[in-house]
Amino acid sequence: MKAIALFLGLFLMIASAKAETIKACDADKYIDKLVTAEGVVDEVHHAASGKVIFLDLCGHYPNYALAIPLFSKDAPKFPDIDSLEGKAIEVKGVIKLYQGRPEIILNDPEQIKVK
Repeated sequence: MKAIALFLGLFLMIASAKAETIKACDADKYIDKLVTAEGVVDEVHHAASGKVIFLDLCGHYPNYALAIPLFSKDAPKFPDIDSLEGKAIEVKGVIKLYQGRPEIILNDPEQIKVK
């Protein structure tokens, strides 16, 4: 019972953690950190495979500072994703490296807001 209480306490602490707000162009300085990244979507790119859509911030592929991948299983949650190109957004999540580049995986509409 103590272990369950400890787990629930840790889960609640992580879930309610306040994310530091950063500029998307500085994403490489916040690897493995929970952040709210602010920036302009320079490009919405649909992979040829159809398995992922990328929002590129602070540059165009392959010279972007932060990628926001949206996998096909979650895409129906974001019917207007293409309309974000050129708009200022903020996206919340943990910045991870994928093939040496910073990204925040998008899977919940609560993660992203148009400014």
